[in-house]
Amino acid sequence: MATKVMMEALSPTMEEGRLVKWLKNIGDAVKTGDTLAEVETDKAIMELVARGDGVLRARLVEEGAVSPIGQTIGIIAKPDEDIAALTGGAAAVATVPPASAPAATPAGAPQGTTGDSNWPLATGAPTAVAVASAPPATAAPSGPVRSSPLARRIAAERGVAIDQVHGTGPNGRVIRRDVETAAVAAPASLAASRETGTPAPSTGTKPTAASAPSMVIDGDYKDVPLTQMRKTIARRLSESIGPIPTFYLTAEIDMTKVTELREQMVAAGDQFKVSVNDIVMKSVAIALSRHPEVNAHWNGDHIRYFARVHLGMAVATDDGLIVPVITDAHTKGLGQIGREARELAKRARERKLTPAEYSGSTFSVSNLGMFGIDQFTAIINPPEAAILAIGGMETKPVWINGAFVPRQRMRVTLSCDHRVIDGAVGAKFLQTVRQLLESPMMMLF
Repeated sequence: MATKVMMEALSPTMEEGRLVKWLKNIGDAVKTGDTLAEVETDKAIMELVARGDGVLRARLVEEGAVSPIGQTIGIIAKPDEDIAALTGGAAAVATVPPASAPAATPAGAPQGTTGDSNWPLATGAPTAVAVASAPPATAAPSGPVRSSPLARRIAAERGVAIDQVHGTGPNGRVIRRDVETAAVAAPASLAASRETGTPAPSTGTKPTAASAPSMVIDGDYKDVPLTQMRKTIARRLSESIGPIPTFYLTAEIDMTKVTELREQMVAAGDQFKVSVNDIVMKSVAIALSRHPEVNAHWNGDHIRYFARVHLGMAVATDDGLIVPVITDAHTKGLGQIGREARELAKRARERKLTPAEYSGSTFSVSNLGMFGIDQFTAIINPPEAAILAIGGMETKPVWINGAFVPRQRMRVTLSCDHRVIDGAVGAKFLQTVRQLLESPMMMLF
């Protein structure tokens, strides 16, 4: 019996997905659990797996297309099974000729191409891509180049032909470094060829405007389709900044002792190495455990207060902002928070986070201090009731005991949902954060 390949909800907040790449060709044998395609959700690039056995008979959505949850995007069936009713009728799809018959050129396909699953759709053709009447019996296996999702995305942005890039990852897998090396090598090779008059060696890079390290705009403007992540960011911020009655509390904290503590930990060895941001997150986690009225969600007809602290940390990626979560942060030491924060940030930038790693935060922290930002206000991530914005540290003269002395100072701003948090409640929370950071040894007990 035929099995429909559906666009599945691969993240808790996913409403639609973009099919990044088919990993199975028409006519390939498929078993339950095999990876069929890569799908871009609102948070990451995930694998879509088969839910039945048979042959991939139809790919009803082409690469790059966006489909809502529940839409049929492919068909798995027996080689000789009639699937016309599942594909909208045989006339709506292109049929791949049997392996023994000469391949005919489909209408609308460029001359010199054969009727395989990769031929472009003719103008006005339906969404369906291809259906196999039988799996090719003599075709040699030619699977896609092994590469990471991040490497493929960077290759597309910089115009690198990934099938020509030498992979240095496990089992020859093409990774980010390989693509970046190819992209950098291409301009140098082209320049050398101009000087010597000899053809440039192939580097796998196509000479397009996308090869530039930053966005290139030809003409007056450039329209870029929204990624699934950017769509979600826009929707979530619209839900936050308009309907939520927000007020802001700013405090300046003396970070001198935090700086000294971090220097001592770094000097003690790599196993004790932490960042200032790690220490700030630890202080926030402790403060939230002491002020559960801030560690809360607004749920419409009730407020939910949490005993456990699941701390979200905003991470900037090439596609937008994502908030991985350090679960039970109030129970973890500085070293563990630091290790988890680094690993989560790395996985976020590589689009490898699982839904469990970016869901369930009870409070979030956003740090722009490393970009030279002194102070800013962050937008609350609903249903959370607050978010803390961390600015950069600055050496300032402070009047102490009759003299000016240099001190490390840092500004933080707490954005509060007034439906949940009153001014005095937010102020007490910030007061606790200040006490912990100005006397960081308190966090060790």
